[in-house]
Amino acid sequence: MTASQGKPQARGLRKGLTQYGDTDFSLFLRKAFIKGAGFTDEALDRPIIGIASTGSGYNPCHGNAKELIEAVKRGVMLAGGLPVEFPTISLHESFAYPTSMYLRNLMAMDTEEMLRALPMDAVVLLGGCDKTVPAQLMAAASVNVPAIQLVTGSMLTGSHRGTRVGACTDCRGYWAKFRGEQIDLEEINDVNNALVPSVGTCSVMGTASTMACVAEALGIMLPGGATAPAVTADRIRVAEKSGAQAVAMAAASITPDKLLTTQSFENALRMLLAIGGSTNAVIHLTAMAGRLGIEMDLDALDRMSRETPVLVNLKPSGQHYMEDLHAAGGVPTILRALKPMLHLDALTVTGRTLGEELELAPPPFPQEVVRSASQPVYPEGGLAVLKGNLAPRGAIIKQSAASDKLMEHVGRAVVFEDMQDMVARLDDPQLDVNADDILVLKNIGPLGAPGMPEAGMLPIPKKLARQGVKDMVRISDGRMSGTASGTIVLHVTPEAALGGPLALVKSGDQIELSVSRRLIKLNVSDEELEQRLAEHTKSGTATAPPTPEAQRGYRKLFLQHVLQADQGCDFDFLRASTFNSKVPSQS
Repeated sequence: MTASQGKPQARGLRKGLTQYGDTDFSLFLRKAFIKGAGFTDEALDRPIIGIASTGSGYNPCHGNAKELIEAVKRGVMLAGGLPVEFPTISLHESFAYPTSMYLRNLMAMDTEEMLRALPMDAVVLLGGCDKTVPAQLMAAASVNVPAIQLVTGSMLTGSHRGTRVGACTDCRGYWAKFRGEQIDLEEINDVNNALVPSVGTCSVMGTASTMACVAEALGIMLPGGATAPAVTADRIRVAEKSGAQAVAMAAASITPDKLLTTQSFENALRMLLAIGGSTNAVIHLTAMAGRLGIEMDLDALDRMSRETPVLVNLKPSGQHYMEDLHAAGGVPTILRALKPMLHLDALTVTGRTLGEELELAPPPFPQEVVRSASQPVYPEGGLAVLKGNLAPRGAIIKQSAASDKLMEHVGRAVVFEDMQDMVARLDDPQLDVNADDILVLKNIGPLGAPGMPEAGMLPIPKKLARQGVKDMVRISDGRMSGTASGTIVLHVTPEAALGGPLALVKSGDQIELSVSRRLIKLNVSDEELEQRLAEHTKSGTATAPPTPEAQRGYRKLFLQHVLQADQGCDFDFLRASTFNSKVPSQS
């Protein structure tokens, strides 16, 4: 054994000393400054637990962050640690221009570098709104410091004229009624006051709730930690326990590489499919796995979907809300229903396996939110992977939230070249469109937008909405909110901005969608497509990655390095250098 191998690992305040060329002086100086905040030597000798704070006045989903941080601190101190809060970027979907997805990788980089730079023996990651949790877990996977995820929790539901409502599935439903002139301006304003009655993340199975449930299934969150609403005592208790558990994780060296394994990712995918979760989660899980050298196999994911029914009756795939799922026992109830399909030996943040945690979970009781496998909400998983000449590397549809009558459909394409084109023409009374057509929106992918905004749920053209049309097949290289529903094909890869087949679609083309055959096909001959591609290239629309529009800053970095949806939209230089396994496994 060499001297370096025999040397004990630095912990606490001695970890990651600033480089002055004299380590003893580095520690002396660090202690002098931190003592200026009133700390004693006794406090500074304890394990240091960082608390990554994403609270922001621009982020109402994280409006309870201060209360949760105080509870985490209490838990850390009760367990003998020293809590230290530090800030990172905070992202909120409704406040981030052009889209929070554009900034997810920046937040991941910010969090990663703070985890590297600051002395901590473990960290509590406080996130919630859509992109914050994946950004934090991407960072934790890269740094491999003991980490536990804590979410802010979902908001409560409101009431509009005797009807229960909640963000943001009901946001979209009522807005569609307003566009179709089924409700007036006064009512839509009344609805606006009722949709978000408290702080917290969306009250349905949107991306935030999906990522919370997925994190618990991954084992990187306390059992039972995903579903407690933001403003409840349950949520505060989860925060306190998370702080205490972080101290235990530091002592036991329970690092993300021991939790985020191929087995735990498969458990997370089962959870995603069974809850009718957000399509965005596929991108986020792919990015997280990519940090660890694990490749996401979309074909295998689709095979898993065919055998994993939707069991959770929550909007947008069902009827209930997150507070109902919490009252029904939360994620442990879902995991118990999925038990035969899970890797029960996967490790969790408690140091126990998933199977052991399920044995310790409260006993089941009668409830109507989580179904049995014999009486599912939907017979297959919530998501399906489509392929064909329009999406050679894949596309995603949330089949559990689509219209049955449109799942097998051939229609005429009505094409919008980009978001500006759609805004300009969609509601034009002269637009040549009918209910059987297929709306196609190009250039809203990772590069084309940039940032892959949640614009894939194209609004129904007003003249059709007024006729009562509620759904149409819509296709794009962008994303949609996890709270959205409809027969919507997303994440078409490669995207139009890369010269993918989507770029070649013209209005009037016939497009075939067959979810049963997992097919998305442009019914145009190969010869015609080759000719269109030649013309497309000749016209100056490059088939290679576009030259960045910005000459500096994050936008330039993003455009030069962002990957496609099937690779998690991560930056190429942040992924693992080698990939040694795939998830789901082929077995």
